[in-house]
Amino acid sequence: MSRIALITGASAGIGEACARLFAEQGYNLILLARRTEKLEALAETFRIKYGIEVRTLTADVAKKEDVLQLEGLADDWKKVDVLINNAGLSQGLDPIQEGNTEDWDTMIDTNVKGLLYITRVVSPWMVKRKSGHIINIGSIAGKETYANGNVYCATKHAVDSLNKAMRIDLLPFGVKVTGIHPGAVETEFSEVRFKGDIDRAKKVYEGFEPLHAQDIAEAIWFAVNRPAHVNINDMLIMPTAQANTTHLVKN
Repeated sequence: MSRIALITGASAGIGEACARLFAEQGYNLILLARRTEKLEALAETFRIKYGIEVRTLTADVAKKEDVLQLEGLADDWKKVDVLINNAGLSQGLDPIQEGNTEDWDTMIDTNVKGLLYITRVVSPWMVKRKSGHIINIGSIAGKETYANGNVYCATKHAVDSLNKAMRIDLLPFGVKVTGIHPGAVETEFSEVRFKGDIDRAKKVYEGFEPLHAQDIAEAIWFAVNRPAHVNINDMLIMPTAQANTTHLVKN
């Protein structure tokens, strides 16, 4: 069987770009997201265009029972070579004293617990085979903290810490672990953060060229394709116009 990549949040943005790139390179795919119709459309496109096998799973990573559906995969499909923990989101942009606690729960459940649930299922398969690579999608928000980013930044700091912890825990088993931390990437991220306010989301990226989902997919592909003795622990990727969370040049 060809190599297998499991990608969460695969129906759009960075996850979709990764799925497309890995499909082009002949990987069989396990695609996980909440939008069934989009997943199935992507899967059918990849099967026809690239001749690969694709399994889809409609699931919310924040729900443990959804993630545990992965245990029902056939044994051959549990030989996952690359896990891309991409599913994540931000909700709201409020100061801590005005924060919406439901938004907080959604971010913590998805960005932290969701990543943990997926990793808890898949990492033992890699440990057993003493082979595999886990890619954790973090953020510049996991390296710095910015005004009104409070809980989102906290969740991405947690991802950064978990990435380091996984690297230590999985070291004896030859399983690679890499953190990928993008700056401003134009995807559905801001639209989700602003709860469907498309105009407000578009303004985030006006006046400069942000990163594109494909840029991050290519960085992941680079990390995955290093020689066996090389592990990229951490990669911080910014648009040329952005130095950090607070310094950005717009025209």
